[in-house]
Amino acid sequence: MGSAGGPPGLIRAAVQPHLRFTLIESTGKKARFLRAAADALGLANVEVLSERAEDLARRDDLRAAFDAVLARAVGRIAVIAELTVPFAKVGGIVLLTKGQRADEELEEARAALHMLHVAVAGVVETPTGRIVAIEKRRVTPHAYPRRAGEAKRAPLGVSNPAKPARGDD
Repeated sequence: MGSAGGPPGLIRAAVQPHLRFTLIESTGKKARFLRAAADALGLANVEVLSERAEDLARRDDLRAAFDAVLARAVGRIAVIAELTVPFAKVGGIVLLTKGQRADEELEEARAALHMLHVAVAGVVETPTGRIVAIEKRRVTPHAYPRRAGEAKRAPLGVSNPAKPARGDD
């Protein structure tokens, strides 16, 4: 989700040709680039969707359809969890690439994670930040994700949303 210039989706598709990858990028120009890059690289295991996650998560063929969902630099955990979790199967994993403030964001997102029926499975340190692994324990309530832009305007379970530090979203 939020595939932009390709990482990690295109890279993973290239090194794991036996797996299927669905890249979600709401910006049309970026989605066209991703399609062209996948075609140029001969990646037949890549599908690019150019719609908002809030809309795609309502599609029966995509909701609860994925073993793993990856997102990087899309938003704070309370926001991105609402957008990514509906795509994961029960028992699936959501991997969020975060900056050094991951612990603060996890604390802020505690209520959101509970409402989405997920739990933190672990946090992995990387040279540039952290990867937060979230496990989907039960079916996501159909109310989530909310309408386009709502998760960002009023993050789930956050009473007083503060803007993230630049570069840490």
